Amino acid sequence: MSVAFVTGSGGLIGSEAVRHFAGLGLDVVGIDNDMRQEFFGEEASTAWNVRRLTDELGAAYSHHSIDIRDRAALGALFGRYGRDVAVVIHTAAQPSHDWAVRDPFTDFDVNAAGTLNVLQNVREHCIDAPVIHCSTNKVYGDRPNSLPLVELETRWEIEPGHPYEQGIREDMSIDACLHSIFGASKVAADVMVQEYGRYFGMKTACFRGGTLTGPAHSATELHGFLGYVMRANMERRTYKIFGYQGKQVRDAIHSSDVVSAFEAFFRSPRSAAVYNLGGGRHSNTSNREAFMLAERITGQEMITEYVEANRIGDHKWWIGSNEAFQADYPDWKQVYDVPMIMREIYEANVDKWVPGA
Repeated sequence: MSVAFVTGSGGLIGSEAVRHFAGLGLDVVGIDNDMRQEFFGEEASTAWNVRRLTDELGAAYSHHSIDIRDRAALGALFGRYGRDVAVVIHTAAQPSHDWAVRDPFTDFDVNAAGTLNVLQNVREHCIDAPVIHCSTNKVYGDRPNSLPLVELETRWEIEPGHPYEQGIREDMSIDACLHSIFGASKVAADVMVQEYGRYFGMKTACFRGGTLTGPAHSATELHGFLGYVMRANMERRTYKIFGYQGKQVRDAIHSSDVVSAFEAFFRSPRSAAVYNLGGGRHSNTSNREAFMLAERITGQEMITEYVEANRIGDHKWWIGSNEAFQADYPDWKQVYDVPMIMREIYEANVDKWVPGA
Protein backbone atom coordinates (compact mmCIF):
# COMPACT_ATOMS: atom_id res chain seq x y z
CA MET A 1 0.00 0.00 0.00
CA SER A 2 1.27 3.49 -0.92
CA VAL A 3 -0.25 6.32 1.06
CA ALA A 4 -0.19 10.10 0.57
CA PHE A 5 -0.69 12.17 3.71
CA VAL A 6 -2.23 15.59 3.02
CA THR A 7 -2.58 18.14 5.81
CA GLY A 8 -5.11 20.90 5.22
CA SER A 9 -6.90 18.48 2.91
CA GLY A 10 -10.10 20.53 2.80
CA GLY A 11 -8.37 23.67 1.60
CA LEU A 12 -7.58 24.91 -1.89
CA ILE A 13 -4.21 23.23 -2.44
CA GLY A 14 -4.88 20.35 -0.06
CA SER A 15 -8.06 19.25 -1.82
CA GLU A 16 -6.40 19.57 -5.23
CA ALA A 17 -3.54 17.41 -3.94
CA VAL A 18 -5.98 14.81 -2.58
CA ARG A 19 -7.64 14.39 -5.97
CA HIS A 20 -4.37 14.46 -7.89
CA PHE A 21 -2.53 11.88 -5.81
CA ALA A 22 -5.59 9.65 -5.57
CA GLY A 23 -5.62 9.82 -9.37
CA LEU A 24 -2.05 8.50 -9.35
CA GLY A 25 -3.28 5.41 -7.52
CA LEU A 26 -2.26 6.30 -3.98
CA ASP A 27 -4.55 5.94 -0.99
CA VAL A 28 -4.91 9.41 0.50
CA VAL A 29 -5.14 10.22 4.19
CA GLY A 30 -6.49 13.72 4.76
CA ILE A 31 -5.92 15.76 7.92
CA ASP A 32 -8.11 18.85 8.39
CA ASN A 33 -10.13 20.09 11.38
CA ASP A 34 -11.63 23.11 9.56
CA MET A 35 -9.60 25.73 11.44
CA ARG A 36 -10.28 27.99 8.46
CA GLN A 37 -13.82 28.42 9.77
CA GLU A 38 -12.43 29.40 13.17
CA PHE A 39 -10.05 31.89 11.55
CA PHE A 40 -12.45 33.57 9.12
CA GLY A 41 -16.02 32.57 9.92
CA GLU A 42 -18.66 30.28 8.46
CA GLU A 43 -18.25 31.43 4.84
CA ALA A 44 -14.63 30.25 4.89
CA SER A 45 -15.43 26.74 6.16
CA THR A 46 -13.88 23.89 4.19
CA ALA A 47 -16.45 21.30 5.37
CA TRP A 48 -18.19 21.38 1.96
CA ASN A 49 -14.94 20.47 0.25
CA VAL A 50 -14.27 17.55 2.61
CA ARG A 51 -17.77 16.19 1.93
CA ARG A 52 -17.15 16.45 -1.80
CA LEU A 53 -13.82 14.62 -1.56
CA THR A 54 -15.38 11.84 0.50
CA ASP A 55 -18.26 11.45 -1.95
CA GLU A 56 -16.06 11.54 -5.05
CA LEU A 57 -13.19 9.33 -3.93
CA GLY A 58 -14.88 6.83 -1.63
CA ALA A 59 -12.48 4.30 -0.12
CA ALA A 60 -9.46 6.01 -1.74
CA TYR A 61 -9.81 8.88 0.74
CA SER A 62 -9.72 8.63 4.51
CA HIS A 63 -10.43 11.85 6.42
CA HIS A 64 -9.24 12.65 9.93
CA SER A 65 -10.33 15.77 11.83
CA ILE A 66 -7.00 16.18 13.62
CA ASP A 67 -5.37 19.43 14.72
CA ILE A 68 -1.73 19.46 13.62
CA ARG A 69 -0.88 20.98 17.00
CA ASP A 70 -2.06 17.73 18.66
CA ARG A 71 1.17 15.74 18.78
CA ALA A 72 -0.37 12.62 20.29
CA ALA A 73 -3.15 12.35 17.69
CA LEU A 74 -0.81 13.13 14.81
CA GLY A 75 1.75 10.61 16.09
CA ALA A 76 -0.88 7.89 16.39
CA LEU A 77 -2.02 8.44 12.80
CA PHE A 78 1.51 8.39 11.40
CA GLY A 79 2.25 5.31 13.50
CA ARG A 80 -0.77 3.51 12.05
CA TYR A 81 0.52 3.85 8.47
CA GLY A 82 4.27 3.89 9.11
CA ARG A 83 6.46 3.08 6.12
CA ASP A 84 3.44 2.82 3.84
CA VAL A 85 3.47 6.63 3.72
CA ALA A 86 5.00 7.48 0.34
CA VAL A 87 4.67 11.27 0.43
CA VAL A 88 3.56 13.99 2.86
CA ILE A 89 2.01 17.17 1.44
CA HIS A 90 1.78 19.81 4.15
CA THR A 91 -0.66 22.58 3.27
CA ALA A 92 -2.28 23.22 6.68
CA ALA A 93 -1.66 26.77 7.93
CA GLN A 94 -3.03 29.98 9.34
CA PRO A 95 -2.72 32.06 6.14
CA SER A 96 -3.58 35.67 7.01
CA HIS A 97 -1.42 38.68 7.97
CA ASP A 98 -4.31 40.40 9.69
CA TRP A 99 -5.55 37.39 11.65
CA ALA A 100 -2.06 36.58 12.97
CA VAL A 101 -1.88 39.90 14.79
CA ARG A 102 -5.07 39.06 16.70
CA ASP A 103 -3.64 35.82 18.09
CA PRO A 104 0.13 35.41 17.57
CA PHE A 105 0.29 32.30 19.77
CA THR A 106 -2.20 30.36 17.66
CA ASP A 107 -0.61 31.60 14.45
CA PHE A 108 2.84 30.43 15.51
CA ASP A 109 1.61 27.18 17.04
CA VAL A 110 -0.20 26.23 13.83
CA ASN A 111 2.35 27.45 11.29
CA ALA A 112 5.67 26.76 13.01
CA ALA A 113 5.05 24.15 15.71
CA GLY A 114 2.51 22.32 13.55
CA THR A 115 5.09 22.02 10.78
CA LEU A 116 7.67 20.73 13.26
CA ASN A 117 5.15 18.11 14.42
CA VAL A 118 4.70 16.90 10.85
CA LEU A 119 8.45 16.79 10.17
CA GLN A 120 9.27 14.87 13.34
CA ASN A 121 6.57 12.31 12.65
CA VAL A 122 7.95 11.75 9.16
CA ARG A 123 11.41 11.32 10.66
CA GLU A 124 10.16 8.77 13.19
CA HIS A 125 7.71 6.79 11.07
CA CYS A 126 8.42 7.17 7.34
CA ILE A 127 11.76 8.90 6.88
CA ASP A 128 12.03 8.05 3.18
CA ALA A 129 8.78 9.87 2.33
CA PRO A 130 9.32 13.23 0.61
CA VAL A 131 7.87 16.18 2.51
CA ILE A 132 6.29 18.86 0.31
CA HIS A 133 5.72 22.05 2.28
CA CYS A 134 3.50 24.93 1.20
CA SER A 135 5.59 27.92 2.20
CA THR A 136 4.90 31.46 0.98
CA ASN A 137 6.54 34.42 -0.70
CA LYS A 138 5.88 36.27 2.58
CA VAL A 139 9.10 34.70 3.92
CA TYR A 140 10.83 37.50 1.96
CA GLY A 141 9.02 40.03 4.16
CA ASP A 142 8.68 43.51 2.71
CA ARG A 143 12.05 43.35 0.96
CA PRO A 144 10.37 43.24 -2.49
CA ASN A 145 9.11 46.76 -1.71
CA SER A 146 12.70 48.01 -1.84
CA LEU A 147 12.95 47.13 -5.53
CA PRO A 148 12.94 50.03 -7.99
CA LEU A 149 9.34 50.24 -9.19
CA VAL A 150 7.65 52.37 -11.83
CA GLU A 151 4.01 53.49 -11.54
CA LEU A 152 1.99 52.72 -14.67
CA GLU A 153 -1.67 53.41 -15.43
CA THR A 154 -3.05 50.20 -13.89
CA ARG A 155 -0.11 48.68 -12.00
CA TRP A 156 3.28 48.99 -10.42
CA GLU A 157 6.05 47.42 -12.47
CA ILE A 158 9.72 46.76 -11.88
CA GLU A 159 12.27 49.01 -13.54
CA PRO A 160 13.17 47.70 -17.03
CA GLY A 161 16.46 45.82 -17.16
CA HIS A 162 16.49 44.93 -13.46
CA PRO A 163 17.88 41.43 -12.67
CA TYR A 164 14.43 40.48 -11.35
CA GLU A 165 12.57 41.76 -14.40
CA GLN A 166 11.45 38.22 -15.24
CA GLY A 167 10.63 37.47 -11.60
CA ILE A 168 12.10 37.46 -8.10
CA ARG A 169 14.48 34.56 -7.51
CA GLU A 170 15.36 32.59 -4.40
CA ASP A 171 18.58 34.59 -3.96
CA MET A 172 16.56 37.48 -2.46
CA SER A 173 17.47 37.73 1.24
CA ILE A 174 14.83 36.95 3.86
CA ASP A 175 16.78 38.77 6.61
CA ALA A 176 16.65 42.28 8.11
CA CYS A 177 13.18 43.23 6.88
CA LEU A 178 9.62 43.43 8.20
CA HIS A 179 7.68 40.19 7.75
CA SER A 180 4.41 40.56 9.69
CA ILE A 181 3.63 38.07 12.46
CA PHE A 182 2.28 35.63 9.88
CA GLY A 183 5.39 36.00 7.72
CA ALA A 184 7.66 35.31 10.70
CA SER A 185 5.83 32.11 11.64
CA LYS A 186 6.08 30.92 8.05
CA VAL A 187 9.82 31.73 8.00
CA ALA A 188 10.23 29.49 11.06
CA ALA A 189 8.40 26.65 9.31
CA ASP A 190 10.31 27.16 6.05
CA VAL A 191 13.71 27.05 7.74
CA MET A 192 12.75 23.99 9.81
CA VAL A 193 11.70 22.11 6.67
CA GLN A 194 15.08 22.93 5.13
CA GLU A 195 16.87 21.87 8.32
CA TYR A 196 15.22 18.45 8.46
CA GLY A 197 16.37 18.00 4.87
CA ARG A 198 19.95 18.97 5.59
CA TYR A 199 20.42 17.68 9.14
CA PHE A 200 18.59 14.37 8.82
CA GLY A 201 19.01 13.80 5.07
CA MET A 202 15.26 13.80 4.50
CA LYS A 203 13.72 14.66 1.15
CA THR A 204 12.08 18.04 1.66
CA ALA A 205 10.91 20.95 -0.46
CA CYS A 206 9.70 24.42 0.44
CA PHE A 207 7.45 25.82 -2.27
CA ARG A 208 7.28 29.57 -1.70
CA GLY A 209 3.96 30.28 -3.34
CA GLY A 210 2.71 33.55 -4.73
CA THR A 211 -1.08 33.85 -4.99
CA LEU A 212 -2.36 30.28 -5.04
CA THR A 213 -5.86 30.21 -6.44
CA GLY A 214 -8.61 28.20 -8.06
CA PRO A 215 -12.32 27.38 -7.87
CA ALA A 216 -12.03 25.30 -4.68
CA HIS A 217 -11.03 28.34 -2.60
CA SER A 218 -13.34 29.19 0.29
CA ALA A 219 -12.66 32.83 -0.52
CA THR A 220 -13.03 35.50 2.15
CA GLU A 221 -11.80 39.07 2.62
CA LEU A 222 -8.71 38.18 4.64
CA HIS A 223 -7.54 35.39 2.34
CA GLY A 224 -8.11 34.41 -1.28
CA PHE A 225 -7.37 37.34 -3.60
CA LEU A 226 -8.80 36.34 -6.98
CA GLY A 227 -11.53 34.19 -5.49
CA TYR A 228 -12.64 37.07 -3.31
CA VAL A 229 -12.56 39.56 -6.21
CA MET A 230 -14.99 37.30 -8.07
CA ARG A 231 -17.09 36.66 -4.97
CA ALA A 232 -17.37 40.36 -4.15
CA ASN A 233 -18.42 41.18 -7.70
CA MET A 234 -20.93 38.33 -7.95
CA GLU A 235 -22.48 38.86 -4.49
CA ARG A 236 -22.41 42.68 -4.86
CA ARG A 237 -20.09 43.14 -1.87
CA THR A 238 -17.89 46.17 -1.33
CA TYR A 239 -14.27 45.22 -1.99
CA LYS A 240 -11.82 47.13 0.20
CA ILE A 241 -8.61 48.20 -1.56
CA PHE A 242 -5.75 48.61 0.89
CA GLY A 243 -3.28 51.25 -0.31
CA TYR A 244 -0.93 51.55 -3.28
CA GLN A 245 -3.76 53.04 -5.41
CA GLY A 246 -5.00 49.53 -6.10
CA LYS A 247 -2.03 49.01 -8.40
CA GLN A 248 -0.28 46.33 -6.31
CA VAL A 249 0.70 43.34 -8.45
CA ARG A 250 0.46 39.63 -7.65
CA ASP A 251 1.34 36.63 -9.72
CA ALA A 252 -1.31 33.93 -9.54
CA ILE A 253 -0.96 30.19 -10.03
CA HIS A 254 -3.83 27.72 -10.33
CA SER A 255 -4.01 24.91 -7.78
CA SER A 256 -3.80 22.35 -10.60
CA ASP A 257 -0.46 23.78 -11.75
CA VAL A 258 0.75 23.75 -8.13
CA VAL A 259 0.04 20.07 -7.52
CA SER A 260 1.53 19.05 -10.86
CA ALA A 261 4.74 20.63 -9.54
CA PHE A 262 4.29 18.62 -6.35
CA GLU A 263 4.03 15.44 -8.39
CA ALA A 264 7.25 16.25 -10.23
CA PHE A 265 9.09 16.64 -6.91
CA PHE A 266 7.49 13.45 -5.53
CA ARG A 267 8.78 11.45 -8.49
CA SER A 268 12.32 12.85 -8.22
CA PRO A 269 12.83 14.34 -4.74
CA ARG A 270 15.80 16.30 -3.42
CA SER A 271 16.93 17.26 0.07
CA ALA A 272 16.29 20.77 1.41
CA ALA A 273 15.03 22.13 -1.90
CA VAL A 274 13.66 25.69 -1.98
CA TYR A 275 11.59 26.95 -4.90
CA ASN A 276 9.56 30.04 -5.66
CA LEU A 277 6.36 28.83 -7.28
CA GLY A 278 3.84 31.24 -8.73
CA GLY A 279 2.25 32.59 -11.85
CA GLY A 280 5.41 34.42 -12.88
CA ARG A 281 5.32 36.51 -16.02
CA HIS A 282 2.84 34.02 -17.47
CA SER A 283 0.06 34.84 -14.99
CA ASN A 284 -0.11 38.03 -12.94
CA THR A 285 -2.42 40.97 -12.31
CA SER A 286 -2.90 44.12 -10.29
CA ASN A 287 -6.01 44.80 -8.21
CA ARG A 288 -7.29 47.24 -10.83
CA GLU A 289 -6.68 44.79 -13.67
CA ALA A 290 -8.43 41.99 -11.75
CA PHE A 291 -11.44 44.25 -11.21
CA MET A 292 -11.66 44.92 -14.96
CA LEU A 293 -11.48 41.20 -15.72
CA ALA A 294 -14.22 40.44 -13.18
CA GLU A 295 -16.42 43.15 -14.70
CA ARG A 296 -15.96 41.71 -18.19
CA ILE A 297 -16.83 38.21 -16.98
CA THR A 298 -19.99 39.18 -15.06
CA GLY A 299 -21.07 42.35 -16.83
CA GLN A 300 -21.30 44.08 -13.45
CA GLU A 301 -19.17 46.91 -12.07
CA MET A 302 -17.09 46.29 -8.96
CA ILE A 303 -18.19 48.04 -5.79
CA THR A 304 -15.01 49.25 -4.10
CA GLU A 305 -13.82 51.28 -1.14
CA TYR A 306 -10.30 52.69 -1.00
CA VAL A 307 -8.39 52.53 2.30
CA GLU A 308 -5.29 54.73 2.19
CA ALA A 309 -3.16 52.61 4.55
CA ASN A 310 -1.70 49.47 3.05
CA ARG A 311 -1.58 46.27 5.09
CA ILE A 312 1.65 45.91 7.10
CA GLY A 313 4.13 43.72 5.24
CA ASP A 314 2.03 43.70 2.08
CA HIS A 315 3.92 43.49 -1.20
CA LYS A 316 3.63 46.38 -3.63
CA TRP A 317 4.84 44.19 -6.50
CA TRP A 318 5.38 40.46 -6.53
CA ILE A 319 6.13 38.44 -9.60
CA GLY A 320 8.17 35.37 -8.73
CA SER A 321 10.53 33.43 -10.96
CA ASN A 322 9.91 29.72 -11.50
CA GLU A 323 13.32 29.40 -13.17
CA ALA A 324 14.94 27.31 -10.40
CA PHE A 325 12.11 24.78 -10.31
CA GLN A 326 11.92 24.54 -14.09
CA ALA A 327 15.68 23.97 -14.26
CA ASP A 328 15.33 20.94 -11.97
CA TYR A 329 12.02 19.76 -13.48
CA PRO A 330 12.00 20.84 -17.13
CA ASP A 331 8.92 18.77 -18.01
CA TRP A 332 6.69 20.83 -15.70
CA LYS A 333 4.50 23.31 -17.57
CA GLN A 334 2.04 25.99 -16.45
CA VAL A 335 -1.41 25.74 -18.00
CA TYR A 336 -3.49 28.55 -16.48
CA ASP A 337 -3.25 32.33 -16.68
CA VAL A 338 -5.28 34.94 -14.79
CA PRO A 339 -8.21 35.27 -17.26
CA MET A 340 -8.61 31.48 -17.37
CA ILE A 341 -8.48 31.27 -13.57
CA MET A 342 -11.08 33.98 -13.02
CA ARG A 343 -13.44 32.56 -15.62
CA GLU A 344 -13.21 29.13 -13.98
CA ILE A 345 -13.84 30.60 -10.51
CA TYR A 346 -16.93 32.32 -11.90
CA GLU A 347 -18.30 29.21 -13.60
CA ALA A 348 -17.65 26.98 -10.56
CA ASN A 349 -19.40 29.34 -8.13
CA VAL A 350 -22.19 31.00 -10.14
CA ASP A 351 -24.84 28.87 -8.42
CA LYS A 352 -23.56 29.87 -4.97
CA TRP A 353 -22.54 33.50 -5.42
CA VAL A 354 -25.06 34.99 -7.86
CA PRO A 355 -28.27 35.95 -6.03
CA GLY A 356 -31.25 34.15 -7.52
CA ALA A 357 -29.13 31.98 -9.83
